[in-house]
Amino acid sequence: MFNKRDRNEVRVIRHARVRKKISGTPEMPRLCVYRSNKSIYAQVIDDTKGITLVSASTLDPQIKGQLNEVDKTGAAQLVGKLVAERALAAGIKDIVFDRGGYLYTGRVAALAAAAREAGLNF
Repeated sequence: MFNKRDRNEVRVIRHARVRKKISGTPEMPRLCVYRSNKSIYAQVIDDTKGITLVSASTLDPQIKGQLNEVDKTGAAQLVGKLVAERALAAGIKDIVFDRGGYLYTGRVAALAAAAREAGLNF
């Protein structure tokens, strides 16, 4: 009998395949996206040292109050703008975008577009 893998398991496999090819360096760290049903998270990671340089999510106190007025795509835009502002404040301008195995559409694309608008290059 054929057993179908669940969607998250397939996403993790896809993410691992992408991660073989991309990696964050001190000059060009990796912007990694994770989305759950309720929230979306973004981190700027230096993979050579294994540390998170900057992070933002919908659970952040800076944007938590604004979430009542927007949908999930709007929340992703707020997170993208916030992570870009924090990265620019930390002196990070160029990044590698890691979509986390998700399709580049909807909330992931909205986060990326907002980060580009706020000044990140990728």
